[in-house]
Amino acid sequence: MSQLYPPGTDQYNDSHPLTNSLAPITSPSFKRDLTDTSSGSRNTMDNSARNSVGDEEKDPIQFEKQYDIPTRPRSLLQRSLSRTRSQTEANIFPVTADQTDEYEQELEQEAREKELERQETKISMMDPRSFPDGGLEAWLVIVGGWCCLFCSFGWINCEWESKSGHGNCGTNFDNRHWYISRVLPDSYVEQLFVQYHRMDPFLGNIHDVLWSRFSRICPIPEKKNANFQKGPIVGKIFDNYGPRYLLLTGSFLHVFGLMMTSLSTKYYQFILAQGICSPLGASMIFYPGMSSAMTWFFHRRALALGIVASGSSMGGVVMPIMVNHLITELGFAWSMRISGFLFLFLLIIANLTVKSRIPPHPKTIKIMDFIRPLSELPFLLLVIGSFFFFFGMFLPFNYIILDAIAHGMSANLAGYLVSILNAVSIFGRTIPGYLGDRFGRFNVAIICNAFAGILVLALWLPATGNAPVIVFAALFGFASGAFVSLTPACIAQISDIREIGTRNGSLFAIVSVAALVGSPIGGAIQSSQNGSFKGLQIFSGVMMMAGSVFFCLSRIATAGFALKKI
Repeated sequence: MSQLYPPGTDQYNDSHPLTNSLAPITSPSFKRDLTDTSSGSRNTMDNSARNSVGDEEKDPIQFEKQYDIPTRPRSLLQRSLSRTRSQTEANIFPVTADQTDEYEQELEQEAREKELERQETKISMMDPRSFPDGGLEAWLVIVGGWCCLFCSFGWINCEWESKSGHGNCGTNFDNRHWYISRVLPDSYVEQLFVQYHRMDPFLGNIHDVLWSRFSRICPIPEKKNANFQKGPIVGKIFDNYGPRYLLLTGSFLHVFGLMMTSLSTKYYQFILAQGICSPLGASMIFYPGMSSAMTWFFHRRALALGIVASGSSMGGVVMPIMVNHLITELGFAWSMRISGFLFLFLLIIANLTVKSRIPPHPKTIKIMDFIRPLSELPFLLLVIGSFFFFFGMFLPFNYIILDAIAHGMSANLAGYLVSILNAVSIFGRTIPGYLGDRFGRFNVAIICNAFAGILVLALWLPATGNAPVIVFAALFGFASGAFVSLTPACIAQISDIREIGTRNGSLFAIVSVAALVGSPIGGAIQSSQNGSFKGLQIFSGVMMMAGSVFFCLSRIATAGFALKKI
């Protein structure tokens, strides 16, 4: 095979086959064509790029489709391009009034969209799906709420029932004699006795007279009224600012009041310390403990509130026994101090754990905030039902000991009836709460309220022996405990959770009137029947049955007559 050599050499051969095939490529005309083609391609690419940029500016959406660019939201793309052009051309073309108005409208629209998003975020917190219904943080709130109820309502439930069963406060005669002789001056004792003896010459000995007067500032059930009356203001403060400041202030006032009670020696000092300061603090502890728990639970709300409310029952069991023994062994002053230190420990736990899930939203306090909920028929009927039930509920607490002694029960055994009632109430506040979450809070509340009224009329009224009275105390403690835990759950079910503090406070403030006058009315009925308890028992049972009827009407106003979970 002949070898191929380049042109211009001696060995170049024109007749070689490859020389003839390469001739078009190596010719000068081919090189000129190649140069023209390259420059034309560059010009075409530049024009294409310029056209693409122009297309983008003219119609960005069509530009994206043509060149397969991932699509962005149309408003966002157009807005970004228009802002870029406006910023570039701002120094070249003057801004007209129409453009300024259009830009301001865009800003206002953005502000409205952000406000709407913020409101939607708030509303989502009220959605049932947003409630944790458990978890460490939620259950710690329940533990703190239990401590709140133990220290507030549990202390008010402390009736100091005695083994002799004298009076509502229940401390025995020796304790009352020590209490009066040590803390009140002799001149005041004589003056007060003469005053009361003139009004009613049939009153008993001087210590019974003075105790009937002095018991008004002791932690007896009538002090529940003072706790309830502060409900609207405390509840509104809770809705506006949350539980933190209420708990701190209430803890200080409650413990400080008890400590000052241990140092008091004059009547006005007891009024200030144990009659005003301590109950005010207890009220500021009670409502945050209950209301905060509602913000963490929805499907298991009644159970959670039942566990919280059981703290008051436990206080009603532990505190009377503890205080009685402390007064006997260490004296009244140290019994108050030890109780104060116990509450201080529990309230430290409460302050560290109790908090609301709903952020506070301060608003101006208006009287209509407390009246407006009554315009809603279900809430109004619920308030009326609670009012009637409160008329009769505290009568067994106040008179069961005296009725049992009148029917032959020993004072030693009768002194434990209220403790039995409070002990069983622990289960009455938790078990119905669990059932209420499964079968409906209104449904279970109606059954338990009616059961309490039936117990008074069918068991306590005809009871004459020890056994039926003890059985009644246990069953009534269970039924009445359900009312305490299920009523707040029913309020939350028909209310905006952001107003739960105000609505709870409004209801308890109204029913405080029934708590205040119920026991005096019962005592007047008993006195008018020459010491018989029959009329008092009938009054108690009928009032509770009427309350259960209004609970039923509230349930009908909420969901009609349908047999379903309400």
